[in-house]
Amino acid sequence: MSVKKYLQKKNYLWIIAFLLIVLIKIFSTNSLRVEALYSSGFYVGFSKILRFLFGWIPFSLGDILYFVVGCWLVWKIIKSIKLLLKKKLSVKAAIKKLLELFLRFAFIYIIFNIFWGINYDRKGIAFQLDLKHLQYDTSELKMLQKLLLEKVNASKIAVLRSHERYPAKEELIRRAKKSYDEVQKIYPFLQYKNLSVKASLYGIPGDYLGFTGYYNPFTGEAQVNTTVPDFLQPYIATHEMAHQLGYAKENEANFVGYLAAVNSHDTLFHYSTYFDLFIYANREVFYFDSLSSHLALQQLIPEVKDDIRELRKFNDAHQSFLEPAITWMYGNYLKLNKQPQGMHTYNAVVAMLIAYYKKYGKI
Repeated sequence: MSVKKYLQKKNYLWIIAFLLIVLIKIFSTNSLRVEALYSSGFYVGFSKILRFLFGWIPFSLGDILYFVVGCWLVWKIIKSIKLLLKKKLSVKAAIKKLLELFLRFAFIYIIFNIFWGINYDRKGIAFQLDLKHLQYDTSELKMLQKLLLEKVNASKIAVLRSHERYPAKEELIRRAKKSYDEVQKIYPFLQYKNLSVKASLYGIPGDYLGFTGYYNPFTGEAQVNTTVPDFLQPYIATHEMAHQLGYAKENEANFVGYLAAVNSHDTLFHYSTYFDLFIYANREVFYFDSLSSHLALQQLIPEVKDDIRELRKFNDAHQSFLEPAITWMYGNYLKLNKQPQGMHTYNAVVAMLIAYYKKYGKI
């Protein structure tokens, strides 16, 4: 079949794909419309259905799906290369295969956006909490650094006094759900129903590629890398659950995960969250005043310093030549999805924390 005949045969699919992409782009131009009709409307119910359908499965169906699709793509590429080397694949046939691939990716893009991706264009948690002035100066950043220093020390002392051990993954996930049960009493729009949080099947590869958790928009599952240090996992869980609730941007997922964790009664979740947020804030201070950053680290209690050393040791032991490439690709993915700071978007949670403290007087 010639390329022309192929296009004629698939003409209706190309038209449908083009129209749907245009409609998605037009709809997404108005963040208030996205917030009202999609993020706080359609997506709330739809995401619950996804979690209901796949949450009961004890393993990550999304991870299996990614593996199957990855194998299929590799097989297709190898098969096409072999045909090219044997000169059994004509130019017209190669163009046809590329067009088929583009069409498939177009529909994947459409499904991704309908299932979750439009959330990148919502007004978000700052709008819902009416947080103003997300810009901050150095003095406000140092104020946050000091507050988080106090919180991380105090929460670690509370953990030590309780003699509590970090739970197995099933218990960790149950307690993460409980943290959302508590926070929804304060912020009803953070209601979380139909639990679907699972241990990643790619935990060890993830250690070398630099990811601690991720959300699968096609199955509605949140994955936690349970091979990273225990004290990181509670906040990772609440962060990924925030993605499930439609907070697509990383700074927003960080902030919503923070709200859930600190409004729970769980000291392990408190410490995990304040530990991560202190690291973010202290890193931001370092860009302006490296001496203040080092002094803050020195004021941590010995047990927190031990956890920082453990984290550094873990990261050093899992260095990989692939990690910079993965980080670069993911950073560009974030930039394409309304997060111009790329990987630095995670750190942008400090602006929300400062605005939240200025409004509510607490962290």
